[in-house]
Amino acid sequence: MLKTLTVLLLYQLAGEAAALALSLPVPGPLIGMLMLLATLVVRGQAPAELREGATQLLTHLSLLFVPAGVGIMVNFARLRDEAWPIAVSLVLSTALTIAVTSLVLARFRPAAPEKAA
Repeated sequence: MLKTLTVLLLYQLAGEAAALALSLPVPGPLIGMLMLLATLVVRGQAPAELREGATQLLTHLSLLFVPAGVGIMVNFARLRDEAWPIAVSLVLSTALTIAVTSLVLARFRPAAPEKAA
């Protein structure tokens, strides 16, 4: 588990360093995750230790929602005051996401085979 955390944090550090060095408008952890993905693709599979450690981390994923829940409760008054703009943006962004996804799916879906008469 310690080795898995070390690998993940090193990739995050490398991503942060790349984002700062190249002045990229992309978060460092995202770059680090892409670096890890590229490494795993080149290797062809994840090492057993990394797989086991990632599985253990995923079993405790629900703990990551505690800070978000606390943040919601701390800012509840502001969320209540801005409920309409938040609701409208959520509905519009969801509708836009569904529309774009359907267009991309329609564009890249293979053509249906023709039936023999």
